[in-house]
Amino acid sequence: MPWFVWLLAAGVLGAAEFFTLTLVFGLLAGAALVAAVVAGAGIGAAGQIAAFGAVTAAGLLLVRPVALRHMARQPLTREGTDALIGRRAEVMQEVTATHGLIKLSGEEWSARALDETLVIPVGAFVDVMEIDGATAIVYPRELLP
Repeated sequence: MPWFVWLLAAGVLGAAEFFTLTLVFGLLAGAALVAAVVAGAGIGAAGQIAAFGAVTAAGLLLVRPVALRHMARQPLTREGTDALIGRRAEVMQEVTATHGLIKLSGEEWSARALDETLVIPVGAFVDVMEIDGATAIVYPRELLP
């Protein structure tokens, strides 16, 4: 096959990968590029197909499993409000099930108690359990008497 046919196939397979994100069509596109180089070097159809098959097999058996594992991992760092969950804060204004104010990471945040029956006094330390919009949902570090 002429090299430009392999190049065209690589383009079509690359576009298919763009729309499917399966990591299969992209590997096939890479293999088609290798076959285009082999064809450009003057090697016959059997060599081109062998190169295409070898690169495809290597990609599917070696590269794809590693790439899928890396894509499935959770990020190591939490960002934004997720980074505030689990942090300790100080109550600046009494916290109840409906309102309150805490100092969290140097900033004042509106807060609500996780347990609707609790009233957390000023000066108490709380743990941030979740963030709901601009409000921290908190629970006291030590249960109140």
